[in-house]
Amino acid sequence: MNTSSPLHQERLLRERAELLKRIAQERGGLVSRVDMAAEHDVRDFENRAQAISERDDEFAMNEHETAELGALDAALERLAAGLYGTCKDCGVSIPEARLAAYPATLRCIDCQTAAEKNH
Repeated sequence: MNTSSPLHQERLLRERAELLKRIAQERGGLVSRVDMAAEHDVRDFENRAQAISERDDEFAMNEHETAELGALDAALERLAAGLYGTCKDCGVSIPEARLAAYPATLRCIDCQTAAEKNH
């Protein structure tokens, strides 16, 4: 597999740009998720549960998007180092179909399955 493929880099950069655009749109531009969560009024007893749920959703979404962005950045670093497409655990080439499904993947299917069983 050509681990320095411009197609891989182009796809990773496109996904990263789309994620950053989605984050900016969902946050309403300059307002951070933390600020949006703080806006949920938990003083009104009738709406307290809903406000807490919405605030928790905002924090969970932020964590997920931050992790996704980190995974894409790490994949770009592996690409630059010539390690993209190689399983970090066993060193085999990760199939193109897996990379197409999840471009930031670190492991082949077998190693990912084992990692999930151990956690």
